[in-house]
Amino acid sequence: MTPAPGGLHHVEIWVPDLVGALRPWSWLLGELGWTPFQEWPVGRSWRHGSLYLVLEQSPALTGDTHDRLRPGLNHLAFHAGPPGEVDRLATAAPAYGWSPLFADRYPRAGGADSYAAYLEDPWGYEVELAASA
Repeated sequence: MTPAPGGLHHVEIWVPDLVGALRPWSWLLGELGWTPFQEWPVGRSWRHGSLYLVLEQSPALTGDTHDRLRPGLNHLAFHAGPPGEVDRLATAAPAYGWSPLFADRYPRAGGADSYAAYLEDPWGYEVELAASA
C-alpha cells in the first residue's frame, strides 16, 4: 500500500550517546510494537507500518545536549493502548532508563480529558504515552 501524501515518512533524532540511548529506546519502541529496521555504525532505526524512527550519533553533531524547552522538538507522542497499558509502561520504564515527568499530575498532566504518561530519557528527550479512548 502506498502511503498517503502528507503523512510522516520518518523521524530522525540525533543523540549524543547512541550506545546509551539504545537501552531505553529499544525497550520502549519494542513494547509499542516497533520492529528493528536498519543498523549502521552510528545509528539504528525501527519501523512501525510505513513510518520509521532513527536514532543517530551523527559525526555532524555540534553539541552534546538536548533541551526540550528550547525551540525545536519538545516531545514525541505515541499511542500506547488502553489506560492499563499506559500504567504498565509507566511503571516499567524507570528500569530501562526513563524518568517520569509531571508525576504529581499522573495520569492527567495533559488535562482532564487526557490519560498519558510523560517520560524523559537520560539525555532529555521526552515521550508521551497516550492512552486510547
